[in-house]
Amino acid sequence: MDGLSVSGVRATARIVARPDGRGGTALPVLEGAGPLAPRRTRGSAEEARVVLVGAMSGPLGGDEFAVRARAERGARLRVGSAAATIALPGQAKGAARYDVRLRVDGGGELSWLPEQLICARGSDLHVTTRAELAAGARLVLREEQVLGRAGEEPGRLTSRLTVCVEGRPVLDQELACGPGAPGGWDGPAVLGGHRAVGQLVVVRPEFGERPVTARVLGEGAAVVPLAGPAALVSAVARDGLRLRRVLDAALAALR
Repeated sequence: MDGLSVSGVRATARIVARPDGRGGTALPVLEGAGPLAPRRTRGSAEEARVVLVGAMSGPLGGDEFAVRARAERGARLRVGSAAATIALPGQAKGAARYDVRLRVDGGGELSWLPEQLICARGSDLHVTTRAELAAGARLVLREEQVLGRAGEEPGRLTSRLTVCVEGRPVLDQELACGPGAPGGWDGPAVLGGHRAVGQLVVVRPEFGERPVTARVLGEGAAVVPLAGPAALVSAVARDGLRLRRVLDAALAALR
């Protein structure tokens, strides 16, 4: 844990994956504490797997969490979480903030597959996720956000997702929903009455030569090609379980 201030908890987890010289992936940097404790789990011969274990509730209002993950050239890294993250109201003033920065070097591969983020009633959460990839890098990035727990009014969520390949943005989108968000967030042009929203970004060098075909993936989901070697799946669903099913099916199809 980086510290506790009058405005809330500040914590950062750092992960660096590097080839071990024997065909596998080492983790020379794996550090964090408190609400963001990264732990290495059993992976494959080539891929290192890390799970973020939450030892505290939150983020609460005023908390600032950050994750920094990098896959160096030739490394394969998969990062998940042990459980859903639940944003809650807190004693401190201001919104909670969760900042994710991912970097993938050429020939590296990173899968960012955390469990769902749930915005409980009364919470106010700002999430920023930025991925920067070199030429020849591969990425699978999944975000799943649920507004409110079962039978509960939603909290407020502001989320920005940016993906850059070779320094050029291929995706830069922002979503604001919940109490106090600009009008229309629950209308047919945005969530359409649904309470779960998700994005899946897949970057592969072969997509630059053979872009995916834009198509509908069942009710409330679609895949579209992005500029450069990337594809985006956007989905809304009634709940988190249905959302996960849609995104899992989309990922299997893209693979």
